[in-house]
Amino acid sequence: MLCVVWSLTRPWVAMASRWGPLVGLALRCLWLLGAVLLMDASARPANHTSTRDRAANREENEILPPDHLNGVKLEMDGHLNRDFHQEVFLGKDLGGFDEDTEPRRSRRKLMVIFSKVDVNSDRKISAKEMQRWIMEKTAEHFQEAMEESKMHFRAVDPDGDGHVSWDEYKVRFLASKGHSEKEVADAIRLNEELKVDEETQEVLENLKDRWYQADSPPADLLLTEPEFLSFLHPEHSRGMLRFMVKEIVRDLDQDGDKQLSLPEFISLPVGTVENQQGQDMDDNWVRDRKKEFEELIDSDHDGIVTAEELESYMDPMNEYNALNEAKQMIAVADENQNQHLEPEEVLKYSEFFTGSKLVDYARSVHEEF
Repeated sequence: MLCVVWSLTRPWVAMASRWGPLVGLALRCLWLLGAVLLMDASARPANHTSTRDRAANREENEILPPDHLNGVKLEMDGHLNRDFHQEVFLGKDLGGFDEDTEPRRSRRKLMVIFSKVDVNSDRKISAKEMQRWIMEKTAEHFQEAMEESKMHFRAVDPDGDGHVSWDEYKVRFLASKGHSEKEVADAIRLNEELKVDEETQEVLENLKDRWYQADSPPADLLLTEPEFLSFLHPEHSRGMLRFMVKEIVRDLDQDGDKQLSLPEFISLPVGTVENQQGQDMDDNWVRDRKKEFEELIDSDHDGIVTAEELESYMDPMNEYNALNEAKQMIAVADENQNQHLEPEEVLKYSEFFTGSKLVDYARSVHEEF
């Protein structure tokens, strides 16, 4: 490209003596333009899915427990996990159906998944087949969390002794917030008061409480790699899952009886409805949480959810829950009411299963099979 640009500019060289500095400046600009275009063409990255972009943008030293846990029904703040069905249907392929993906390729990919779920190859997915698939995809999320936790553990265990103290973690956490790692470490070593803002102090206190819970008896405030995994991902530990449930109940329980009634569970988050759109969002919030409470969480249907019921509901490796979820997922798309999913139905309700709406589903099913 540079040669082409230079050859195009040669006639101007002869005129350089007449036009003086302006021609020289023009030549330099043209040459630079060619160089920039060449560099841009070779350096421009390929298209990536939004999931990969999010992963790339995540700081490598991020050591805070995530707010969102893949394959878990509730968020850490007690909100419903809106992506749950896609997470347990797609597993580690969660980012493979972005809107910018070529539609025919996405349809083919969805039908490949259908074939894998359909173990007996009868072109129908039963509740048992979907249950098995949900458990398999949840295990994939578990494996991803373990690999991520292992990477973060190495970041907070600089001496590589296989244990992380609370003070070591606190130094790295405050460093990630912009504090000097050396100053924080010195202050802790000299038992001096750390100067942090009120919000950071509150986060630190919550993290320390969670750190204590993850520390298996006898408590020594030193976390091993498995304990650190439980600290970041409470779904990996029965004790930490119970702690997470306790926190959610505490936040939603309005009368202090340590259990949840329907009004408590569906109560709107703090805020006021300002317009019709906000009203619609609140209506959806109440409808969705009421359905979840009555059909899945309140297992004995007595109108009260105990901590034990909530823990069972949130346990991602609970096979009984996986079967209930499988039946629910089938019911969403089961237009012919035969208690099975067929290819046409999965393609038609692709937005529910993948987050992307794939058009021409009826015609496409014959192409993909």
